[in-house]
Amino acid sequence: MAKQEQWHWQKEGTSWKGIGIYHVTLTIPSREPLLGTIVIPNNDPTQARVEPTELGRALLDCQRALPMFNPEIQILQYCLMPDHLHSIWYVRRPMEKSIRYVAQGFWRGAKKIGRAHSYLRSNPRLIGGTTNENASRGLSLSSFASATSRENPLRERLGKDSYYSLDPLFTEVAFIRPLSRRGQLQSMIRYIQLNPQRLATKRLMPGFFRVQEGIVIAGRTYTGVGNIAILQAERYATVHVRHKLSDDAAQGNAQPLRNYMNGCVLAARQGTVMVSPFISPKEKEVKAVLIKEGHPIIMLADNGFRDYYKPPYDIFDAVAEGRALILSPWEYDSDKRHISRTDCVALNTMAEEIVAI
Repeated sequence: MAKQEQWHWQKEGTSWKGIGIYHVTLTIPSREPLLGTIVIPNNDPTQARVEPTELGRALLDCQRALPMFNPEIQILQYCLMPDHLHSIWYVRRPMEKSIRYVAQGFWRGAKKIGRAHSYLRSNPRLIGGTTNENASRGLSLSSFASATSRENPLRERLGKDSYYSLDPLFTEVAFIRPLSRRGQLQSMIRYIQLNPQRLATKRLMPGFFRVQEGIVIAGRTYTGVGNIAILQAERYATVHVRHKLSDDAAQGNAQPLRNYMNGCVLAARQGTVMVSPFISPKEKEVKAVLIKEGHPIIMLADNGFRDYYKPPYDIFDAVAEGRALILSPWEYDSDKRHISRTDCVALNTMAEEIVAI
């Protein structure tokens, strides 16, 4: 049995109380780097790591306590970043309460820690002296925000009104994404593991990761991330695997599809910049070869770029090295989850417009 087949997969639309695997992200919306500090030994992004602060360690303690109260949950992977925490939670058997309820509890614990941090930060005289001295005085962050107890010594000390006036830092509930398709788990684990490396790369080479607005091509305005100089190439061509090619291949006549995909790679080897939203599986296969061989590409995205945007991991290095440009004609929509057929048609049309310039 393949390793992935050992997992139980949550199907879309099923109960959030059932067996499943979830990507959970908790963020400090202000983006203050309060959870940790990025360390880049020898300016080598591959060696990057995040050294947690006391707040970061307290948040990890809070997450480690989850299986104590919810034994159905196993933490498969996590990565603490300066301003957020990525985790993968595996629900091994059905729960009485939904995963959303569990995430709400985790969020409440995080806010408790956040308020304790805000209190200590606004009262620096309380945390003077050594760690041992503070612990003996009961003034450590963990003493105010125990993740294993419902007691709240800080609220008792300050009173409800003063306590709830403190900044909880984590003002937005944790984002939960079910991993419902085969292959998503390993992809998400790799995404989480590479987070420090991607942040380090952005810090060392910020130019290509800056969101650029007002890029006008063929009368259409785009926002972009990557090397805008790719728009000065001499030749462009689209990568668009038509349904007929895929249908013929499914019926046993795969040669036309192979010829088309090979032709895209051969054109790139001859200096043509390939342009596409790279949506279909076969288009993604072409993209993977183009990136592996180091050819420049232009990728059209179905959503705009949020603050602190990071390119997908499969194209991240290509952006960092100036070999890719990602364009989108739309503003960022935080509620967008899936690409529509209308979006696909529009993006392929845009690719043709770019090729025609």
